[in-house]
Amino acid sequence: MKRFLALMTTLLITGTTASARSTIEWWQFWTDPGIKPTVDSLVTAFEQANPDIDVTVTDLTWANGQEKIVIALASGTGPDVLELGSDWIAQFADNGHLSDLTAELAPDSAQFSGWGMSTYGGKLYAKPWILGTRVLFANRDLLNKAGYPPDFVPATLVQFRDAAIKIGTALGKDVYGWGSNTAEKHRLYKKYLPFFWSWGAQLFTDDDKYCVISSENGINSLTFYKMIHDSIGFVADQRGVEDAFLDGKVGFVLSGDWLVKRIELEKRKFNLAAFLMPGWDFPGRSFLGGEFLAINEQSGNKAAAVKFINFITSPEAQMAFCKANRSANPSSKAAQNDPYFESDPILNVFIKQMRNSIHPPVDPNWPAYENAIEAAVEDVLFGRGLPATALRDANRKIMEARSRNAKP
Repeated sequence: MKRFLALMTTLLITGTTASARSTIEWWQFWTDPGIKPTVDSLVTAFEQANPDIDVTVTDLTWANGQEKIVIALASGTGPDVLELGSDWIAQFADNGHLSDLTAELAPDSAQFSGWGMSTYGGKLYAKPWILGTRVLFANRDLLNKAGYPPDFVPATLVQFRDAAIKIGTALGKDVYGWGSNTAEKHRLYKKYLPFFWSWGAQLFTDDDKYCVISSENGINSLTFYKMIHDSIGFVADQRGVEDAFLDGKVGFVLSGDWLVKRIELEKRKFNLAAFLMPGWDFPGRSFLGGEFLAINEQSGNKAAAVKFINFITSPEAQMAFCKANRSANPSSKAAQNDPYFESDPILNVFIKQMRNSIHPPVDPNWPAYENAIEAAVEDVLFGRGLPATALRDANRKIMEARSRNAKP
């Protein structure tokens, strides 16, 4: 009898433990062989620290991942935790697909950057994970050949313009001062907006009522951008521009930290310099985006999902991710101050630039705004449009999209 009771007690305890286990599903985009093992190891570490929670990971691709998320959430088959691009959050929050995490995330908010991109209607719908910005890269050898000293820093747009023109005109017909993106969807606007913001222009008025993209500063910024594109620009898609830069044919490019990793992976011998985006008053402003972790409103495991999000975004987990990915984009302020970044002059520029960057408005109409901005830049660079005319047209399209999609 005693053995029977002991056995039954063991079975009851085991059964209780088993029934208390929960499983959450996470959809994420980091599938590159260089970083995926680290992502998997973080999931394993979380499961070991939380033996009552299992995590199932589904990998998505940027080619069709957003479409899969849209379909899954609309059909009620979405995962518990989603990795979302910063410009998707407003759309999914507006449709009621994301859980309001204000109560869970607000107490920890001072320890992280990027909350502005996950706040919609005064509520927090996602936690910042991996942020992203662009910095000005230069080929230091080309700068030296153009007569600039080894410690030259283009702090202003005028200094950048003059150095780019000098490289593009003094070093031969096969050398260009600036790598200029062609009409590449979802990328061209990220290369232009840093110039727009650094010129002091705004997309909307401070009260967010009116679009002012066609202001005098906006027009001047696009005129400047066209000038360097036409006079000294090597024009190609992003990969082509970066190829030419690494081949020593281009003096300056605006790019992300993936370029640093590429130089190392390809074992390039390259005299790379990285600068904060120049402006009229140093520093200028660059583009800020990022990857965020959100919870499906229909998730039945919200508490476990919040635990998982907090683990993945912890300073320790972010440092493991950044070191494996050779990137400098943590949302954790503690991670941003890690000696790993402070000791690397290139990566440290990214940390500083993130603090001097602007993100697009958190607005479900953003895709329409983005299309209007890119159409204006394309018209000026590759068509016959004048900056003032193109930006006035963009201004009209943006206000029409806002009015058309306004809630009653």
